[in-house]
Amino acid sequence: MILEPTITWLEMTSPDELRPGRPPPAPMELQPGDASLVPLLRATSDRVGEPHGWTSRPAWSEVRWAEHLARPDVRAWVARVGDEPAGLIELESRPGEEVELTVFGLVPEFVGRGFGGHLLTLATRRAWETRHPGGAATRRVWLHTASTDHANALPNYLGRGFRVVRTEVRRKAVPAEDA
Repeated sequence: MILEPTITWLEMTSPDELRPGRPPPAPMELQPGDASLVPLLRATSDRVGEPHGWTSRPAWSEVRWAEHLARPDVRAWVARVGDEPAGLIELESRPGEEVELTVFGLVPEFVGRGFGGHLLTLATRRAWETRHPGGAATRRVWLHTASTDHANALPNYLGRGFRVVRTEVRRKAVPAEDA
């Protein structure tokens, strides 16, 4: 079977472009991720991505996760509502004072409950707060999403002030039993 997802790249070039989401229906806290949280980060990433066919990170070992999180250009957070992991954010600093939102999403039981816009607001603020070598401020925050991601993903990004800079259709062969 051949899938043809559309990949959409979005950007924001000023923190003033951020349009905050509405307050969440319950308090949401961000817990910084580090090597001690690898099992939780891995499990949360798997839960966020599984409904959308994310394939790269489920194959990562705990060692690979720890190595990734040890990189100085990577920062991750588990979003919590009470004691429950509700979602995941990961940012990577890029050359040119850019920050990519590399992982973003909610676990299935928090989708559609009014948390996504708030979590994206928190993620985007963290990206704009990132400092680069020499103390330089972030000049661009960007991400990409796929048509296989949740139907609310692209509207949420656009609603927070991101704008589309490019789209591309990619062909991907998928074994019939995985489709």
